[in-house]
Amino acid sequence: MTGHVPVMTAEALEFLQASRGGLFVDCTVGLGGHSRLMLEAGASRVIGLDRDLDALAIARETLAPWPERVELVHADYRTLGAVLDERGIPLVDGALADLGVSSLQFDAPGRGFSFQRDEPLDMRMDRSAGDSAADLLARSSEEELADAIFQYGEERYSRRIARSIAAARREAPIATTAQLAAIVRRSVPHRGYTRIDPATRTFQALRIWVNRELDGLDRFLETAVRRLRAGARLVIITFHSLEDRIVKHTFRALKSEGTVNVLTKRPLTPSDEEVQRNPRARSAKLRAAERAA
Repeated sequence: MTGHVPVMTAEALEFLQASRGGLFVDCTVGLGGHSRLMLEAGASRVIGLDRDLDALAIARETLAPWPERVELVHADYRTLGAVLDERGIPLVDGALADLGVSSLQFDAPGRGFSFQRDEPLDMRMDRSAGDSAADLLARSSEEELADAIFQYGEERYSRRIARSIAAARREAPIATTAQLAAIVRRSVPHRGYTRIDPATRTFQALRIWVNRELDGLDRFLETAVRRLRAGARLVIITFHSLEDRIVKHTFRALKSEGTVNVLTKRPLTPSDEEVQRNPRARSAKLRAAERAA
């Protein structure tokens, strides 16, 4: 798989301080880009988690030069505590979670994350389990659809879109990305030029809903922080405001109880140069915290 560029690598490495050596966890290893840079910087060992088996296969190739220093695990990042417990690891020297969708998921045929191609409406990061987007569209009530599109997509026309989806599925199942995108576009009023496609927010909402991206994020952050050695750091990269808000509030709560020192008063964003090189980085935000002594 070519074309995937890990985001905000310089900033992440600066906070993680992998050059000191030690055991680091890449909680969303993806295609292995951040892990490779951690190993090159001096990390003694990296455990990489991901729920996408296709991504893990590519990460295994990316990280092949370090066979004795890498362990890849098919696991959701929210099971971090269990993964470490199974290996008898009480504490680690740093952790990273990049919560974005990888280029593999957006670009690989058949995944259903994008409306740029007409393909089955799947959207699952872990295709070995759970409901697809088509499943949710088929069995959810109109009210549930509207609530999810509004909550996860921050879409002001969510009720109108849900009504159109409910009407369309009475005629035929909504099984492809093109079908859904067309339904959404017909439901959203046109008011001249818009920067993003009218279907974008609904597709984001469905992806978040299918993959439960916000469920348990706060608990994961608490677990990750408590598995850090004193002085070790956690770096989180988010790509939409809902995730960033959870990270901000959880870090703030952990700081108030004396568990962490927050290293980023405001989230860092990619440089103009990085966005020019990699347009998908434009919405990234990075926050970091250090385990208090």
